[in-house]
Amino acid sequence: MDIYKERTHIPYAPTEDDELYPDSDGKPMAVSDLHRRILTRTLQVLDTHFEGSPEVYVSGDILMYYVEGDPRQSVSPDVLVAFGLGKKPRRSYLVWKEGKVPDFAMEFSSKGTYRNDLGRKMELYASLGIQDYFLYDAEGLYLSSPIMGFTLVDGSYVPISAGPDGGLHSTTLNLDFYVGDVGLGIYDPVAGIWLQTPAESAIARAEIAETRADREATRAELQTIRADMAESRADEEAAARQRVEAELAELREELERLKART
Repeated sequence: MDIYKERTHIPYAPTEDDELYPDSDGKPMAVSDLHRRILTRTLQVLDTHFEGSPEVYVSGDILMYYVEGDPRQSVSPDVLVAFGLGKKPRRSYLVWKEGKVPDFAMEFSSKGTYRNDLGRKMELYASLGIQDYFLYDAEGLYLSSPIMGFTLVDGSYVPISAGPDGGLHSTTLNLDFYVGDVGLGIYDPVAGIWLQTPAESAIARAEIAETRADREATRAELQTIRADMAESRADEEAAARQRVEAELAELREELERLKART
């Protein structure tokens, strides 16, 4: 089988790409609702993270054809990221047209896919030259670790060691991957933030705004209390002065009466 390599061209009979290379293999995007939810979220956070980089293409469950002229030679990564391509919409990923393979691929392993993910698919991705390959087991049942990462060294994948906190670093993306409360957490070590979907970011901003509003309301309430206390003290001091002055006036009057008797 001839597999695409950069600067390699395999001639084929002219045919409409949409007909020769269909954009669907008829298989579902994910094997379960859990997979679908976590996969959708992963694509959203990566899209959001790279939205300011017009040359970065993020996609998932898109058919990637890697042998020109042979539509049988295709694979559909759950997640792929390719640098230097641009964000134009694609119906399929034709490697010879794009000029390169993705830089990062990820598969969400399940009971029916994990053997292939660790076997034939890993070999294929390595032969194509995809630099980083990650696997995620949402159910934690089929892989030796819920998340596994590999990077290409001399044409073969070598495991990426977990950091002290259990995260796996993708040098290609410069992001850290974790098993977290949301299923799959992705952390940006440069910005020092967890990647979020637009909806999650909106909720976080709303919570921050609400916290700030509560803090301002509390500060205003404290200022009002202080002002009331100051006013109360002023009133008490004024009343005390009035009592003292009244007592002094009474004493002076008594003194004058005593003088008058003598």
